[in-house]
Amino acid sequence: MDQQPITPVPAPVPPLMAWREFADWIRVDQNIVRGWCENGHIPTVRIGKHRLVNVALLSHSCLEQEEF
Repeated sequence: MDQQPITPVPAPVPPLMAWREFADWIRVDQNIVRGWCENGHIPTVRIGKHRLVNVALLSHSCLEQEEF
């Protein structure tokens, strides 16, 4: 009997993510991501005292760019 290889299914990406979690997810130092957030280089949303990276908007804007 032939076995099919198991293909991993990527986990769904949340539309918002805590900036520290985002830094770990993209494997960039947390201080770098904090600077990006503070300087407006990546879109963020502030909910109460928490700053979240708007991953959905960041993905959309990256896909619309012709070159980086």
